[in-house]
Parts: sequence; C-alpha cells; structure tokens
Amino acid sequence: MDRLGWDECDVLIVSGDAYVDHPSFGPALIGRWLESHGWRVGIIPQPRWNSTEDFLALGRPRLFAGVTSGSMDSMVSRYTSMKRIRSDDAYTEGGTAGARPDRAVLVYSNRIREAMPGVPVVLGGIEASLRRLSHYDFWSGTVRKPVLLDTKAEILVHGMGERQVAEIARRIARGEPLERIPGTATWGSITSMEAGIPENALVLPSHEEVAESPTELLKMTLAVEAELNPWCGRPLLERCDSRAVLVQPPAEPLSTRELDALYDLPFARAPHPRYTGRIPAWDMIRDSITVVRGCGGGCSFCALSLHQGRAVRSRSRGSVMREVGILAGSDGFSGTITDLGGPTANMYGLGCDSPDAEKACRRPSCLHPSICRHFRTDHSAYTGLLAAAASAEGVRNAFVGSGIRHDLALEDPAFIEKLAALHTSGHLKIAPEHFSDRVLALMRKPSASFYTRFQEAFRRASLRAGKEQYLVPYLMAAFPGCTVEDMEMVSGMLSDAGIRPKQVQVFLPTPMTVATAMYACRKDPSGSPIEVAVKPSEKRFQLDLLLEPRKAGHRGKRRPSGAGTNPGGGNKTGCGKRKGNPAGSGKHGTGRSQHAAADALRGGPENGGGTVE
Repeated sequence: MDRLGWDECDVLIVSGDAYVDHPSFGPALIGRWLESHGWRVGIIPQPRWNSTEDFLALGRPRLFAGVTSGSMDSMVSRYTSMKRIRSDDAYTEGGTAGARPDRAVLVYSNRIREAMPGVPVVLGGIEASLRRLSHYDFWSGTVRKPVLLDTKAEILVHGMGERQVAEIARRIARGEPLERIPGTATWGSITSMEAGIPENALVLPSHEEVAESPTELLKMTLAVEAELNPWCGRPLLERCDSRAVLVQPPAEPLSTRELDALYDLPFARAPHPRYTGRIPAWDMIRDSITVVRGCGGGCSFCALSLHQGRAVRSRSRGSVMREVGILAGSDGFSGTITDLGGPTANMYGLGCDSPDAEKACRRPSCLHPSICRHFRTDHSAYTGLLAAAASAEGVRNAFVGSGIRHDLALEDPAFIEKLAALHTSGHLKIAPEHFSDRVLALMRKPSASFYTRFQEAFRRASLRAGKEQYLVPYLMAAFPGCTVEDMEMVSGMLSDAGIRPKQVQVFLPTPMTVATAMYACRKDPSGSPIEVAVKPSEKRFQLDLLLEPRKAGHRGKRRPSGAGTNPGGGNKTGCGKRKGNPAGSGKHGTGRSQHAAADALRGGPENGGGTVE
C-alpha cells in the first residue's frame, strides 16, 4: 500500500485460497474488475482465523469487506463424500490441508465483525452462492438456514459476481440502499422484507417447513431452479423465524465484449511473490485458457452450472488470441496449451440462437431430455479457435483438457475428426457418469448409447489420424436412485470388456442441487420413491463394484445393511421407513444400450480407444 501511495483500501477481499493473480481464480477476477472501475482493492488470502490480526493487515476498508471461501466450497475442500478429512488442498501453498476453516464464509464474517465493527460485509463465491436459501447440509445431516442469517452480512452475491460487486461498491460510496440488485440476496425482519417485496415475487416454503419435511425441500429446490433465468426469473422470498431473505433473480451474464474486457485486464498470471512453494491448482491451470462461461447441460448434481448459469457466453477469438500470445511469451511455457475450455469446453461458440426464446425459457437443461432446437451445435467457431491457437507463434499444441459433452460433439462429426487428429494429448476426458439409462435420466445426462456412439466415432477418427488415443470416462457411484443392481450391471459390462476404471467418484451432496434434495428426501423430482445409499458402507460397496469388483463380490455375500433396498430408517431430515423396493427399482437388466456399450468398450489400445483410466 505504501508503494502505491494508498492510505486505505476501498474494498477488502478475504479469501480461503492462496492468492494467484490469474483469471481462473475468483478473488483475482473480482479484484481486477473492481480495480478497473477505479476502486482500490486489497486481498487477504487464507488468514489465520483464531484471531483478528491477519484480518487487520491492510487496515479498515472504506466501502466494504468481501468474503469468499475461495474457488471451492470449504466443506467440499475439507471432507470427502465419506466424510473423511482430506489430506491435501490444491488451493494452498504446498498442497497442505487445514489452511481454511470449515464453513469459511461464516468464520471469516465473524472475524471481520469482531475486527472492524460497522464495516459492511458482502458474501460471494460458490459457498455463499449455493447457501442463499435454506439448504440440506450433508455434513451435519440437517437443513441449515440461509447463510445470510447465520453471518448477518449486509448482502450476498450469487452467481458470477462482476456486475453485482461493481454496483454494490457504487451504491455504498454514494450512500444508496442495497436493494433490488440482480444477482444478490438481502435479509431483514419479515415485516420490513414483505413491505418491499416485488409484486411478482415467489414466496417459498418457510425454513421451518423445509427443515421439517424433506419433500418440501425437494419441491422448493425445483421451484428455485425454475427461476434461475436472469430475464424471466422472479424474486424469491423465504421466511425464517421472525426474519426473511429476499433473493433477486440472477444477474445477466456478461456479454462477449464484457468478457473480453474482463480477461484483458492486467493480471500478473502468477502466484503472489510471498509464496515459495508450489500451489497445485496453479500448476494445473497455468498453461490453460478459459474461453467460455456457463453451461446449458443442467446436470442435476452440478453446482458449477448452478453458479455460472445456463446461459452460455464465449470470449471473442481476438481476446483469446491475445491471451495465447501472453501465455506463449511467459517464462516456463512448454509450447503446449493444456486446455482451451470452461465448464464444458465444446460449448464455446454455442448457446441459444434465439434471444427471445432464451429470455423466456424455464427449461432446467438445454440438452436434456433432448437438445433444444434453439441450441446451436455447429462447432466451427471452436475448431477455428483451436486451430488458431495451435498455429500461434511459440505454440506447438493446443489441447482440449477440460471435459466435453459427447452428445453435442456427435452433432458435428467434423469436430470429432479435428479433436482426435489435432487437439487430444493422448487422453480425452469425458463424463458419461453411468451406463444405466434410468440413472442417467435422474442425472439429466444423455443415455448410454450416446457414449458408445461417441467412443466409436473417436476411435475411428484416431485411427484415421494414425494415433493411439484413449478416452478417460468419469463415472459416479451411489447417485440417488442408483441401486446395487445398477452398479452390478455397469461392473459386469466393464468386466466383460476387460476394463477396470480408475476415475470414479462417490456422489457428494452439495447445497442447492436437485440431486442433493433427492438424496435428502429419497424421492425423484416426480415424487416417486428411490433407493439412496446413505451409509458409508453402502457407498463403499457401490464404489468397490467398479474399482475392486472381486472385493465387492466377496463382500456381496454379506451386503451392507440396506444395500440394494431402500435404506429406510429415517435420518435427520425426517425421512421415514418404507417397505419393499420402490416402484421402478429392483433388478435393472442390461438393456440394448448397455449391451452396445459393452461391445464398444471392448475396443482396446490396439483399436485406438476404449481404455478407461
């Protein structure tokens, strides 16, 4: 601050991540955006939270203190889906765990209140964003209140926050009230909040109602999801004891011009000089470039698409190529761009082709149960961008390192040819997640036949390019509604193909997703009962069916209690026992698409595809 000639900061950002001045890191992105609007911004990364000392390192800010857990939810960062403590943290120097507290947004807010009484507190980032209303908390097994009520912060920013924080700074500087800002939530007494409620607001079930009834939680989650369109979504009011939270509709996504301006800001593109050890998250993304925001997939378990929104927005080729030039000229660049992507890489240049339809749409997914007729599927803008990046001075390769949607890729065979021939590093990440069409429907993912069709197309394209390349499918175990029979079917299919997968995750319920509400109430969105693996032993059994089928087969003689049937027995969300198998569960045979998947997966390395890592 002395070197800059500042006597104080206008805005202070407290973050749970180590500080990397790169657009892939939220605090840097917001900090640079505010700076471009003329504000002086200070960032305090990973403060020690047992005292106020670190929080006061840059003094008291003139406008407000922003709080974020960082790029990840602090509870997801700290605990596995089995509720075990993780041994590492990719966003911390040295990759060591324990540098951020549990429920970091709450802890940091309390410390700021203690250190700087009277300073407005603004919550943001994915942890706060997905806790803006009452939500099921997997780690405690309860429905928790909106995080604003726990922290007593002045305002919460949900979604990507550039528009909101700039407006909040402007209003605080002018002494204006923080009301009706799109993409924010505020709170107060029921009387005061209802007095200013917009006429079109949707009144949700109260916190007490959803805490008492998991079915009400599912209904509320679906109702909230239907209001996530920035152009037609309604304000949401939720009561909690004598207070209420008013959530405004999401902010409009940044336009291509605004995204270009954001990513053209003068990022140092490096960790802060204070760090001497490696930061794993930085190592992973240092040679990659974000080219697209938002995801139209609408997968029922995905928190990222809820946070970034369903509207897809892409940077211009010129903006991306300017960043390619900066990257190519940076110290230590190997000549390979590891990724040109985003939440879904091959959505670059895609999205809705009808502004009118986009502004009125309430579909939860642009792609499920089938691709919307308004959703563009021509990948030429993306293949052109990849080609331009690969031919730039100082660049040898431009690869696709983030995941792609294989159902979209199948709409453009020319893209698959270019992808296999020029832009795959030997392994291509893809996320079928499962091979049971019933489970895939609950996930809002394309049926198994799409994966087998894509795998065959990619295999043939790789052969034509003279390359030995493999798909790396990501699979999920213990998803709500997934039975042991489902996992046995997938395990048998993989075994028949001679494949042992390694990229398998156990479903982790995160706040606000439809899948988490399904987990809590053991019902699908239609209200039909589903089986849910709740106990760690049940989840482990499903995981072992894919990773260690022999071990699971041995244990199968004495399956964990509840495996293959409804767990029943209730839990802290109030679910009661149910007898027998729910309708639609029970034995799930290997249908036509599953047989086709097994046949296709038999293509091993010698055939140019089919290996699962």
